[in-house]
Order: sequence, then structure tokens, then C-alpha cells
Amino acid sequence: MSRRQFLRLVAGAGGLLGACRPKSTPTASQPPARENVEIRGICFDLFTLFDPRGVERVAEAVAPGQAAELCRDWRVRQFEYAWLRATAGQYRDFEVVTGEALDYAAGARGLSLSAVDRRRLVAACSELTPWPDTRPALEAWRRAGLRLAPLANYSPGMLSRLLAHAGLAGLFDAEISTDRARTFKPSPRAYALGPAVLGLPREQIVFAAFGGWDAAGAAWYGFPTFWLNRLGVAPEALSAAADATGPTLAELAAFVAR
Repeated sequence: MSRRQFLRLVAGAGGLLGACRPKSTPTASQPPARENVEIRGICFDLFTLFDPRGVERVAEAVAPGQAAELCRDWRVRQFEYAWLRATAGQYRDFEVVTGEALDYAAGARGLSLSAVDRRRLVAACSELTPWPDTRPALEAWRRAGLRLAPLANYSPGMLSRLLAHAGLAGLFDAEISTDRARTFKPSPRAYALGPAVLGLPREQIVFAAFGGWDAAGAAWYGFPTFWLNRLGVAPEALSAAADATGPTLAELAAFVAR
């Protein structure tokens, strides 16, 4: 069976990835495919493959009754600090930024975290659970001959620990941390690591984004872009848009096949 035939099979309504579709999901958007482009690789934002909400469950044990608000403030400062440092030329890797953002979020809520609890919360970012459709999708794409890699703001250590913890490291051709470029997505230098590491032109690599901002950044860079809107959030009001959207990896497989 050819790679294209295989991808068409898994992307069909009754394909193996269809079994992972939630009972109620946002409507997928599939515009016409780019012509004369053979997709040979996929780069993933980590949260398209891993459920980020696991951190909140750890936070609930550390700060009962305050986990949701703590994690919300933590996530906001995590990205603000990353982008602030990159813009100001004061780069630190994402593990350092994550700790700094946690310190702010805890302090803003009057929480005094012990060193053990701080390490536990930061470590939780590298102990996330894969979404149910992650492994079968990756295995299908591997068998189809596609080159696969996460392209993540996570530091190299965070990224390696996350993939090893989930037992998924062997399904990727590379682990791409934006630390290699000493910056973070959505910098074009961050996205440029995908073609550089996979050895493919950007036009042949689909970028799968979890956040709308990441989809915009990848589209601006020139990737064929799929916004995997797992949580059904509103689209960003930006001039760039993903080529297609959908709530599960089944829709991504259909986009890649087309």
C-alpha cells in the first residue's frame, strides 16, 4: 500500500483515527489543499499530543481550591516572560522561564511554595498524559513514512523527559526545542528549525498548532498549518489563519492526506 493510499485510509470517517473522535466536537474546517505540494513531514506543538490540563491536577494537591486560578496566572506569565525575554535579548530556556512564572503566580496569590512543591509543579509540565488518539496517529504516520518531530518551546531537558515519560520518544525522527535558536515561537527563527532539522522544505512540512497564536505564527512563517483546536476555543483576531482546523488528529490526518 502506498503512503498516499494509507493516509487516505486513516483519514476516512471510519478509519482507525476516527475511533478517537470525542462524542461532541467543534466543526472541522477543511479548505482546498495547496496544489502540487507533497507533504513529507509533520511538526507538532506538544499540546496537540499531550493534555496540558494534567498540571492543574498536580496544582490542586499543592494548593487546594486555588489550582485553576494559579495555573491560569502561571500560563499567562509563562508566555509573557518567554516573549519578554526573547524581545529584550535576555534569553533563558523555557524551564527557567516556567519557574520564574510560577514564582510570580504563587506570590500574586499569597502562596508560599516549598522548594519541594515548586519542583513538583515544574516537573508536572514534563509528566503530561498523551491524548487518546496520539499514539495510534503517530504510529500510522510512521508506517506511512512521514518524518515527525515536536517543535516546542520546551527546553531540551523538559522535552526529552516528557516524551520518555509517555513512552513516545521512539516515534519521532527528532526532538526540536526552540532553545537551539535561543528564542521561542512565534519567532520565525524558531519555526525555521523544523526544515533545518528534518531536512525538508517548509512547504513539505505541516505544522500542527494547539494555540491560535501558534497557528498564526506558523502560517506567517510559511508552513502548511493545521490548528488542532482540542478545547474548542475562539480563533485569534489576526491576519494569519491556519489552512484548516479540527478538534482531533483524525482531521489532521485528513488534511495531510489531501
